[in-house]
Amino acid sequence: MSSEILAVLEYMEREKGIDRKAMIPVIANSIKGAAERGVNSGQELKVEIDAKTGILKAWALMIVVDPVSDPKTEISLTNARAINSEAQIGDTIEKEIDPAYLGRIAAQTARQAIMQRIREFEKERIYDAYKDQIGDIVSGVVRRRERGALIVDLGKAEAILPNRESIPGENYSSGERIRCLLLAIDNTNRGPELILSRTSIKFVKRLFEVEVAEIADGTVTIESIAREPSYRTKICVHSKDPKVDPVGACVGARGTRVKTIVRELGGEKIDIINYHSDPIKLLEAALKPSVPQNVRVDEENRRIHFEVDEKDLSIAIGKRGQNARLTSKLIGWKLNIGEAKKQNISFDQRLEKATATLRQVGVEAQLAKRLVSAGFTSVDAFEGVAVNDLKIAAQCTEEEAEGILKKIAEFQASSGVAASPQ
Repeated sequence: MSSEILAVLEYMEREKGIDRKAMIPVIANSIKGAAERGVNSGQELKVEIDAKTGILKAWALMIVVDPVSDPKTEISLTNARAINSEAQIGDTIEKEIDPAYLGRIAAQTARQAIMQRIREFEKERIYDAYKDQIGDIVSGVVRRRERGALIVDLGKAEAILPNRESIPGENYSSGERIRCLLLAIDNTNRGPELILSRTSIKFVKRLFEVEVAEIADGTVTIESIAREPSYRTKICVHSKDPKVDPVGACVGARGTRVKTIVRELGGEKIDIINYHSDPIKLLEAALKPSVPQNVRVDEENRRIHFEVDEKDLSIAIGKRGQNARLTSKLIGWKLNIGEAKKQNISFDQRLEKATATLRQVGVEAQLAKRLVSAGFTSVDAFEGVAVNDLKIAAQCTEEEAEGILKKIAEFQASSGVAASPQ
């Protein structure tokens, strides 16, 4: 048995990294317990294993009595002094026994104890190796697919990428390398299970921290992120240093930094936006190129009502409402989006409006129509205009032209606007 134990101890040290000093007490206690329950039932035993040779030694712990009533647990004084010359009545004597007497059950138990310790050690090793990497990006090789999930070899352990944490449309084959976020470590009956994710917002955040030095050193901070995996990510960034453009830092020279992240995400679009503490300004930045109009803010319910032009409505809402949802998550406000109503004014209506404006200045109706037809549709249009200009453009007499300019000057003076020199 000693050679078997030694071989197992050496194998575990070499292949599993388990120190034999940690294994020996486990094996010894397992053998002792199995023997006490088996052929050595009723006896109290002591079992030791030599760490260098693997030799197993066993002793029966017996009480010195006279006379002996139970040979399994008691020993006579004469026999006890043959083992220890100083033995006295009531002492406990360790009587060495042949390990073979421990029986086959003890040997089988030793093997079971070893295998159990290996499993426990591997569980502990996996947890200890990866507990500090939760929330970080890990890299591995795809091994196989089980029930829709990818099994990924991380080197020291296998991890699982559930279908719910996979980016829609991505398809990895066996042998391909993959980068994921270590999302969590679940304790199951089979031991710790490493859960990976490529859909988590934290995955995008960590990619930016890896690729953008200014984020890694804290110069640029990520204020908020909203994501629809495989569709689009919106990210708000802010710079603590006024000399550093946070958006430019994230994009990189010729877009190199953000392109690297986009490739990692399988072509997912990324909008990088300057952070604003004012939700209205942040809304305007997040909705570009759409322009919010008629904005109303309901602070009590954290809701923003606004309108966009008809041509921008589909862009603002996005496919299946994705852009609106992303914008809402990004700024932390609920959004109500409507279509801005256009007021279609006919040419005749515009002429009438311009004519009415000149009539308010004091110009006669027929003369006002002639002026509007000539392009003088407002008071401001007369700035820098001379009498001869009106005579030619509106076919006015000199007297009419002088009267018009006088009325315009009087109107501007009464309105607090200086008259233009003639």
